[in-house]
Amino acid sequence: MSISTKARFITFEGIDGCGKSTQAKLLLDRLVKNGYQGIMVREPGGTSISEEIREILLQKNNRSMVSRTEALLMTASRSQLTQEIIIPNLEKNQWVIADRYADSTLAYQGGGRDINLEWLITLNTFATFDLKPDCTFYIDILPMEALRRRSDTTDRIEEEGDLFQKIVRQTYLELAKQYSDRIIILDGHKSEDEIHNSLWNELKRRSFLT
Repeated sequence: MSISTKARFITFEGIDGCGKSTQAKLLLDRLVKNGYQGIMVREPGGTSISEEIREILLQKNNRSMVSRTEALLMTASRSQLTQEIIIPNLEKNQWVIADRYADSTLAYQGGGRDINLEWLITLNTFATFDLKPDCTFYIDILPMEALRRRSDTTDRIEEEGDLFQKIVRQTYLELAKQYSDRIIILDGHKSEDEIHNSLWNELKRRSFLT
């Protein structure tokens, strides 16, 4: 899908507790301070329909949910968010900063739930109208450190064990290798400022910032 070159679509990925939400907010704040216009969205969620889907996905009493249902609901939420919020803002030359996007489905439902990646890529393409991020920052952190950082309150997916998180992390690393032109690995064990400065410099290197 073709969007004006002035608009940038930046996504953040990583296992739960890696610090991606913090970095997404820091980036948007700095962009606004530097005169750019933009919004931040999260997945799953971001629209009234997508938020209702989020509730179904994350409720702990939905433990009987099968993997394909989870994948379909995730991409349904993403499709609504893309059509209703992301594309219209990009068309208005607004930066869009996303806390998770299509790579999450490949890592969590592909790696974690062992669903065929090629099938999920096709599903993602359909759901996102073939919209691809300009750049994705994957914040890499060891699962044990991520667990230490997380609050006691967890959702259905966050409750998955250490092995699940290790598989998801490994899948992210494989995706970063496969899509190295788009996915940038950042060391999540560094300080918030160090991570933020690294990603800001990467955006400058790519000439996304004037």
